[in-house]
Parts: sequence; structure tokens; C-alpha cells
Amino acid sequence: MQFQLTDELIEKVEHLVAAQNDKELKNLLNEFHYADIAEILDELDLDNAVYLIKLLDSETTSDILTELDEDTREKVLGNLSAKEIAEEIEELDTDDAADIIAELSAERQKAVISEIEDEEHKAEITELLAYPEDTAGGLMAKELVKVYETWTVAGCLRRIRGQAKEVTRVHSIYVVNKEEKLIGRLSLKDLIVAKSEQKIAEIAKENVDWVNVHDDVEDVARIMAKYDLEAIPVVDNDQTLLGRITIDDIVDVLKEEAEKDYQLAAGLTQGVEADDSILDLTRARLPWLFLGLLGGVGAFIIMEGFQEAFNQYKMLFFFTPLIAAMAGNVGVQSSAIIVQGLANDDLKGSINSRLIKEMLLAALNGVILAIFLFLFVWIYNNEIDKALAISISLVAVIIIAGLIGTFVPLFLDKRGIDPAIATGPFITTSNDILGILLYFWIAKLILGI
Repeated sequence: MQFQLTDELIEKVEHLVAAQNDKELKNLLNEFHYADIAEILDELDLDNAVYLIKLLDSETTSDILTELDEDTREKVLGNLSAKEIAEEIEELDTDDAADIIAELSAERQKAVISEIEDEEHKAEITELLAYPEDTAGGLMAKELVKVYETWTVAGCLRRIRGQAKEVTRVHSIYVVNKEEKLIGRLSLKDLIVAKSEQKIAEIAKENVDWVNVHDDVEDVARIMAKYDLEAIPVVDNDQTLLGRITIDDIVDVLKEEAEKDYQLAAGLTQGVEADDSILDLTRARLPWLFLGLLGGVGAFIIMEGFQEAFNQYKMLFFFTPLIAAMAGNVGVQSSAIIVQGLANDDLKGSINSRLIKEMLLAALNGVILAIFLFLFVWIYNNEIDKALAISISLVAVIIIAGLIGTFVPLFLDKRGIDPAIATGPFITTSNDILGILLYFWIAKLILGI
């Protein structure tokens, strides 16, 4: 049965904690997956959450910690001693352990690491902490199954049984030479069907995909998605095998990147959640709202400059929101397609060809919409010059907005700036202002004002 978090369940857990009925609590929580227990802890107050973490065994609570909301985890860890955190860390794979320790202050990191008894585990975690979090090194785990090319199949099977105990999932077996350089890979099927006396070098597949330890995590995600990989080995500049990245870590990267891009598109300058403080939410929203304010002031200045046109042709004023809206909408549509293409790494051709294609597309859409608008204005007002001025302005505004929506994210990407910023208020505001300016300029030109 699928887990459902209900008020009744939360109340039952709180009641058992208040009664300190540890036996009943353990029996209740043992029925749930650790991710479900994490969801329960996220809804409890801090004291109750810490009580449960200390009650359950470290093998379970270590996994729970990885699933907790970051804010909840920070508060829970703040109420655990360095030794208690170290006990949790020793149950985790190195990548998850490094991620949790990285959230602690520098002083607490040293204290927790010093309490880790497994020296090899401690050294591997320390190594991972040295890599930037947005690189393959910061994402990889040290746990993997590695064999040498000189081993026989029979000897290899004996040796990997010991290695596999430390690996949660064995996706591939990596083959290295005596210098520890990655030279190939094996599947479990390759080992099972091979003859016992065969050398690993004879059955290893040489066409192994890999990433460099310094590669950006988004590049790693693209490679794994392109080749449908469940795991990928990580090497240094000398091709020495260092670790591996698994698909579950990549899913987390893609989720975080999607959330960041969505918030940028919505006009938020930093990652925030609904439960964040009013001050944090204000910091995230205010810069883009201020940009929108400046855009409105800019539109006012432009419209004031065409006051004479308003006096003679008041109808122009009533179509201003339509022109501004179309400019913003077309710009966002164009930029969203480009940003999606950049994210998926499937944009083909030069910038010029992309701009020409967008110009033709915008022109076609603009003409179709302008014909409808022309007929509406002509029938409504019975003045063909006004209908021409407004409809021709619409075509021009749509074409320019499409070009800007295409060019800006490409330009930002070339400059190393997240192009997702171009799908939000930035592109909408700039196109609104430019659209209004172009609208009145063309209308003034056609109407001879």
C-alpha cells in the first residue's frame, strides 16, 4: 500500500513520543520506508524529531537524514553531538556522507570527521569535501567494484564478493591496469558467461563512458541522459579511476536545476521555499519586482513622449496593453524554447540561422494575428489608416520580440550566465518597453502625426 501522511498518523507518533513508548514507536515506524519516516519527521517539532533520530538505529536514521528537508536536517544535526553525527555518517556511502558534513560549519566538520572510526571512510570523505559541489568530484561516491586486467575470471569473482559488500548497487564492474587507470568495464553477465581461466583483459569492453573529476555536474547529467547510463565512472586528468556517479544523484541534480530555473523564470533571485521567512522571500522577490517597476516607469516616459499622438488618436492608447502583452508573451515563448534547447544540448546550427528561423516564424505568426486585428479595428472603427497602423505595429513588435527572446539566452549562455534568467521578468519587461516604443513610432509614422 502506498504511504500516506495523515494528521492521524502524526498525532499518533506525537502521542507515543510524549508517552516515551519506545517499543510501540519502533513497531510503528518499522512498517515504513526511511523516506516515509523522513516525511513524518519533517512534520514534527524539533524535539520530537530529534527524539526519534536518537531512538532508531543508525543504519535507519542515516538514510532518514539524507531524505529530510534541508532546514529540518540542519536543525536536527544542530541537536546532535559530533560523535552522534559521526555514527550516522559511518553508515552512509561516501557521497551522501560528504554532502551532510558539507552542510555543517567548518568547526563542526572537523569535530565530526575526527569522531569517524573507520580511517578509510574518513579519508575518502575528506577527499570528496575538497571538490566543489557543482563538479563531478563533488557528486561522486568512492564505493565501486574495481578489478585488474591481469586477474582471471575465477579470481575476479572471489575478490569482488568482498568489494560488493560495500556497494549498494553494482551497475558495472570497472577494469583498471596496474597504474589504476580506467581501461574498460564489465557487466555481471560478462563474468558469469566467461570461462574461469580467462583473463579479465580478454572479456573487458573498452568503449567505457567516463567523466573527468572537474566536469560540471550539468555536463555529467547530459552525458548520462544521452547514453541512458545508470552509473558512470569518474577519472582524473591521468585517467586514474577515482569513483562513480549513479543515476539517483543525477536525478537530484536535475531536480535542483529545474527548481532553480523555474524560480529564475518566475523572477526569484535565489532558491526559496514557501516556508521561508518573510525577509528571505522579500530578498528573493524584490530585485525583479524593482525591475518591473523601472519598466513601468520607462513605459510611462515613452507614452508621455507620444502625448500628441494620444490627443489625435485616442484609440492608440487602448491598444497599448495588447501590444505590450504580445511583445512579452512572444519573447517568453522564444526564450523558453531556446533555454530548453540549451538545457537538453540539442540546439543545432549557428546563431544566425537560429535568428533567421525565429524571424520567419515570428513574421508568420505576426501576420496571421495582424490580419485578425486589422479586421477587428476596421470593423469596429471603420478607419483603415488606424487599422493599418495598429496591425503593422503588431507584426513589427512580434518579430523584434521573437529575435530578442532568441538572442538574449544565447548571448547569456555564451557569457557563462544561466540563460533561464531570460525566460522571466527580464525578457518580459525589456520587450514591453521596446514593444511600446516601436508601436508608437510606427503608428506615428503611418498616421503622419
